[in-house]
Amino acid sequence: MNAIAIETSGRRGSIATVRAGSVIAEETFEHGLKHAAGIIVIIDRLTRAAGWTPTDLHEVYISAGPGSFTGLRVGVTVAKTLALALDVKLVAVPSVEVLAHNAGADWQNLIIVLDAKRDQIFTASFANRAGQPIETEPARLDALATVLARTPRPVHLLGEGIPYHRKFIPEAADVLITPEEIWRARAAAVAQIGYAMARAGQFTDPDRLTPIYIRKPEAEEKWEAAQK
Repeated sequence: MNAIAIETSGRRGSIATVRAGSVIAEETFEHGLKHAAGIIVIIDRLTRAAGWTPTDLHEVYISAGPGSFTGLRVGVTVAKTLALALDVKLVAVPSVEVLAHNAGADWQNLIIVLDAKRDQIFTASFANRAGQPIETEPARLDALATVLARTPRPVHLLGEGIPYHRKFIPEAADVLITPEEIWRARAAAVAQIGYAMARAGQFTDPDRLTPIYIRKPEAEEKWEAAQK
């Protein structure tokens, strides 16, 4: 079972080739890669290195959001194109779950922190159950202080939005900031979760796949406000 895992929700993206749930290779790229054509070049390079032809691909796993509006749009476009052109199955993986898998095993409660501007965050909450992150509050738009106020302690914070919301993080021994090196979502985690979802039959129709934006892009909000 050969698959491609695509992660474009954060400030750096990555692509992985996957065989039977195990990552063969992973390549990262900067957020400046804003067009689908650039990602296709990377996929072509990785699949050629694996010795695959287009007919050797069976599944595509895409990190579907929330996250960067531009990154999600590009990543979803590539995933849908591959699924439709090659007639392969598609799995939409929540980006907050991808991030939660970075936390490891030594934690009890976890809050994902992604900057949504205007002192808001894209977030989700998880609890540790036998070393596995179990979602306790789904992906949504919220304020970090509000989420912290209702989350049991101790709690770990994880995500690229942390530097933008430090003023809302109390100086408390039971509120812990995870290491910066695990704040970024990776295609390797998309592969792990996507493979498990695929085995459970949790596929998505490519025609119905849209990014999990949660909030409309800022440009769209401004346009709608101007029409009122």
